[in-house]
Amino acid sequence: MMDEAQEDLLEHEDISHKPFSPPYNIPPLRSTRLHVQRSNVCSRAYFVVVMVFFHVYILNVIALLLYVHYNNGPGDLVSGDGASPAPVINTDGRLPQPAPSGRELHVEEYSQSFSLHRMEGIRVGHVQHVSVVPDRTHEMRTLSLKPLLFEIPGFLSEEECRVVVQLAQLKGLMDSQAATPSQDQAELNQPLLSLSTEEIFSLLDLNQDGFLQKQEIVSHSRSRDGTWLSPDNLRQILTGLEASPTGILTLGEFRRVYDVSQRPRQQRSGSLHSHFKQRNRHTWLFQGSGSHRVLQTLRKRVIALTRLPSALLELSEPLQVSRYEHGDFTNAHYDSSSSQSETICAHTRLAGNTSALTEVSCRYLTVLFYLSSVEDGGESTFPVADNRTYDEQALVQDGVDLTDTQQACGKGNLRLTPTAGTALLWYNHLSDGRGWMGELDEYSLHGDCPVRRGVKWVANSWVNVDPDHQQQARYQRLVAQRHQAKSGMDEHYQSLSHSDLHLDL
Repeated sequence: MMDEAQEDLLEHEDISHKPFSPPYNIPPLRSTRLHVQRSNVCSRAYFVVVMVFFHVYILNVIALLLYVHYNNGPGDLVSGDGASPAPVINTDGRLPQPAPSGRELHVEEYSQSFSLHRMEGIRVGHVQHVSVVPDRTHEMRTLSLKPLLFEIPGFLSEEECRVVVQLAQLKGLMDSQAATPSQDQAELNQPLLSLSTEEIFSLLDLNQDGFLQKQEIVSHSRSRDGTWLSPDNLRQILTGLEASPTGILTLGEFRRVYDVSQRPRQQRSGSLHSHFKQRNRHTWLFQGSGSHRVLQTLRKRVIALTRLPSALLELSEPLQVSRYEHGDFTNAHYDSSSSQSETICAHTRLAGNTSALTEVSCRYLTVLFYLSSVEDGGESTFPVADNRTYDEQALVQDGVDLTDTQQACGKGNLRLTPTAGTALLWYNHLSDGRGWMGELDEYSLHGDCPVRRGVKWVANSWVNVDPDHQQQARYQRLVAQRHQAKSGMDEHYQSLSHSDLHLDL
């Protein structure tokens, strides 16, 4: 049995090792070419037609977007993402006027994400180091928190101070417009301090019809010849006029809306109020391209110190240089103004509301430079610096007005002795909490004490900012467009040859 099983196993292995042979032979495959009929779907002509329609569609979409963009109102000039301004459209077809570049005048810095830098004072006496020149740092000391006031010694060298003074002398100095009136002038102006309500109504009533209209008030405020009527008085009159059902004011209605005791040159107690006075000589020095190297360097240092965009300083007021001789002074005042609905910033009036009553100065901060030291007197005073509270009535103490630096300079909370090369920086406005300029800081009231011996030279650099962020942006874009248009015209005429000019003539 064992032998038979082994033989069967060997036979099975022999069969499994035999190669497999198919039952029939398969002929070899031949390579055949399929004949596909060419279709007209992918023809060249059809492709060209499709691409033409596609490009026409894209052009229509772009044209629609441009139409919507250029038909938006003036308030849409500033986009939320900081888009570039609209190009200057050439209406006469003679001179090309390309769109202003974002690099020129730093237009892109006026998007809604832009904010005004504001330094921290920490505490009075705190010292921090700032870098405004290469390879050197300056100490900046906090002098007060209300207003936020800093002192930077050695901001200018003696040579730079001397150059600025010489440039001012070369330009020529003029008397301040708000100089102290002489005794004869004071006697002539005395009747204005006792104007009755009837006399004020008659002066405002230009056509003498017995009714006071809004146009007459606006005309008076723009003439700027009525120094006896302040913006507060105008605001009070306009409020009563708008509340009147007829839109006009009679003499009886005028008596009710105008409080004579609130006139700017008279206190509530009935005594005369010391209005703003100053006596000095000053001039303005341009700091832009083409100006003296020292003036341009000074602007760059202010930009580095304040950490504000250079465009703000480029479009701000020129550098004011003032000279105080023996007895010269400046009463306590504000460098900037509070924002009101009927006022407009003087520097943005080109893009502002033409119906505004008065133009005011809008200065975010002040940088003051002492260009000389004074032997005696001439201190800068901040009467209410770091007061716990601010009250206008508290400015009068024992019958003496603290804003009158001739009489009460020694009673101010903070006095600073002029030292050549030292700079002062203070903010005239508070922050609005959103990174922009807020309300006027009432503690920024300041003045200049009379010079008793020597000569005092100072320079003021103001940074103009409109409290209305959109207004500031529109003004910036308007100036950039005009600057670009002027540059285009200059390049056009420079490229013309003499023969071209002859043909044009």
